[in-house]
Amino acid sequence: MNPPLARALVVEDDRSWQQILSEILADCGLAVDTADNLEDAVQLLKIQPHRLAVLDLSLSPADHNNTDGLRVLEAAHKLDPNCRSILLTGFATVEVAVAALSEHGAFSFLRKENFHRGQFRELVSRALATPPSGANLPPLETAPASRPGSPFRLTSSTISAQTDSSTRRALVVEDDAGWRSILSELLTDSGFQVRACASFGDALGFLRREKYSLAVVDLSLSGSVSGLWDSKSPDDEPEGYRLLAIARAGGIPAIVVSGIASPEEIQRAYAEQSIFAYLEKQAFERTSFLRLVEEARKAGRAGSELAVLTEREREVLDLLAQGLTNKEIAERLVITTNTVKRHLKAIFEKLDVHTRSGAAAKALGEK
Repeated sequence: MNPPLARALVVEDDRSWQQILSEILADCGLAVDTADNLEDAVQLLKIQPHRLAVLDLSLSPADHNNTDGLRVLEAAHKLDPNCRSILLTGFATVEVAVAALSEHGAFSFLRKENFHRGQFRELVSRALATPPSGANLPPLETAPASRPGSPFRLTSSTISAQTDSSTRRALVVEDDAGWRSILSELLTDSGFQVRACASFGDALGFLRREKYSLAVVDLSLSGSVSGLWDSKSPDDEPEGYRLLAIARAGGIPAIVVSGIASPEEIQRAYAEQSIFAYLEKQAFERTSFLRLVEEARKAGRAGSELAVLTEREREVLDLLAQGLTNKEIAERLVITTNTVKRHLKAIFEKLDVHTRSGAAAKALGEK
């Protein structure tokens, strides 16, 4: 019987950060508990021991002066002395960092804008290597990254030995430093050469000077493009739409990772710019992102792959790429929706894709 996994506690009120941190800790061989407020975190600390805690300083989105994370840190120090704590935040000052380390017993302190997955994993490994004083804590199993067959062992260096990386370049356009770092690292580990930038102007320059096989774009960027829009465009329109139009014109599959998550905006991005996929930051999952990146990579080299489709399947695929629903495709081609579904199943199998966006991207990649 396998020994129980050592436990980690993530205390973070931002769901996307909670998800990212939990996935990394799970990859490090830890069973992860999560909480988004002080009361729940303290309760979890009382229920069972934890080997590691990763705490956000502010646990109130509306109050940047909130320091409940320090209170959790203090509770962990008292209730679970063997627990190593890492404080992670986007708002802390140097004084707060010093207090966390010297007065509250934090193992280390990280700022979100400087977050890097590899450095965080290294920090977690160092924290776990610190021997606990208690004798009853469960031993730490070997992290999945060192197990044979682990799905996330592949690195950019091993991939580049198998693939011509010069044909796999990705552009990341994201004004949040933490997200920019996370997306860049995931793409690098997927074998892409990554160009990351924070503004519309930088992204536009790179798109004009270099060739890319994938673009990952945040719709809302903090910079201004005053004067670039024509009289029909609202001044406050998200800059990401302009970049998506440029990517589409250049035949570059685009994945949107954005905090703008209204159904209207998502539908507009698909309908007007024929994006490959739309991921909401609030529900970001690394595995979903990596799967979509792989599908986008295949879509970029689709070319003659569409030759395997029948004439009717090509018609269905073209309409799907225009954003039509199964019902709308059926009405346009004067067939039943069940027939459309059968055609789509055949299309997905022949093109080796699993989603409508994946099939649409292959169709657009040929044009």
